[in-house]
Amino acid sequence: MESLHFLDLFQGINTLVQGFVTDPKLAFGRLFLMALGLLLFYLGRKGVLEALLMIPMGLGMATVNAGVMFFSAYDPATGLNIAADQARELPGTLFIAPLAMDTNALMNILQINWLQPIYTFMFSNGLIACFVFMGIGTLLDVGFVMSRPYQSMIIALFAELGTVMTFPLAVAMGLNPGQAAAVATIGGADGPMVLFTSLMLAKDLFVPITVVAYLYLGLAYGGFPYLIKLLIPEHLRALPMPMEKSRTITSNEKLMFAVIACVLLSLLFPVASPLLLSLFLGVVIRESNLPNYLDLFSNTVLYGSTFFLGLLLGVLCEAGTILNPVVLKLLVLGILSLLISGIGGIIGGYVIYYWSGKKYNPVIGIAGVSCVPTTAKVAQKSVGPGVVVLPHALGANISGVITSAIFAATLIAFLLPLMQRG
Repeated sequence: MESLHFLDLFQGINTLVQGFVTDPKLAFGRLFLMALGLLLFYLGRKGVLEALLMIPMGLGMATVNAGVMFFSAYDPATGLNIAADQARELPGTLFIAPLAMDTNALMNILQINWLQPIYTFMFSNGLIACFVFMGIGTLLDVGFVMSRPYQSMIIALFAELGTVMTFPLAVAMGLNPGQAAAVATIGGADGPMVLFTSLMLAKDLFVPITVVAYLYLGLAYGGFPYLIKLLIPEHLRALPMPMEKSRTITSNEKLMFAVIACVLLSLLFPVASPLLLSLFLGVVIRESNLPNYLDLFSNTVLYGSTFFLGLLLGVLCEAGTILNPVVLKLLVLGILSLLISGIGGIIGGYVIYYWSGKKYNPVIGIAGVSCVPTTAKVAQKSVGPGVVVLPHALGANISGVITSAIFAATLIAFLLPLMQRG
């Protein structure tokens, strides 16, 4: 009987020690991601970043990179059995095998990896994105858009500047058009839409693009206030909004808007109709006086989906996945896309400011970046004392959700047939 080595009892440490011998970059990457995960957890707990995502994501990221063990019967990355003459110790985890494509391997891995069923049946097909959109829809009051449609849509269109500018830049950096489009949609700041677009156009980079997108969306909450202070002087941030003559938008009008928008946008962009239906179905539930459904989707479904979304994103951050050389490009392009969209939204705010005769607070422009309702809250917190911009910001925010769906659907509708033919 072979003697048992001390490190054999603690395989997480063993794989890390062996990693410094066989692949130092991966070993250092594991340590870095463990530290980053704990940092994200801490910043989420302190409220610096979005706690709903960052707490499960941070802990999942730290844990998955700590809990790496040796396998000799099958490849933990794909779930495929290893031939006897090729049997060797491979590092892996008991969390998720995102690349498991073989049917038999997938059925095998579903019985081993504890998060695999949620990943396979909810994440990798976009269902969890639809659930999140449905929950978001129940929180949206489309009356804010209907009260001031032109201002809201103009700001939202400017806030898509990151998507427009990042796409050709990504192609120039060596990504194919599908990959470029998927990473460019990070500028729309709509996590479910990025998830959906990367599933359709860049399945090979689906995991890192989605992780990068949600990581940056969490950081936007902490970074956008500094962008506002940099681009908008204090006296404009303190500009009070003018009194408006507005009538109350009835529930029937909101229902009509939701139904018409859902059907019309699905007619124009059927590739995005699952997300569009989910979003506007949430709006319909909100306005139809269905309290049981409203409570179910605005609480249980939304927060349950958000929790598992954050947890899955965290455990997908294995060092072997994140240290792929192309991920560095995604990190650069993702932050550029979101930054340019923030600048574009503020430019849109300035456009409305001058159009209104310098009566409109330009801070509202940041809310065109459709991270609902985060950027609307950022806008409200960034104005002077006593200044109320939240109703206008929510209008731009909701318009941003719609425009991000339109831009993503346009990219998919244009590129998907070309990719299938090519």
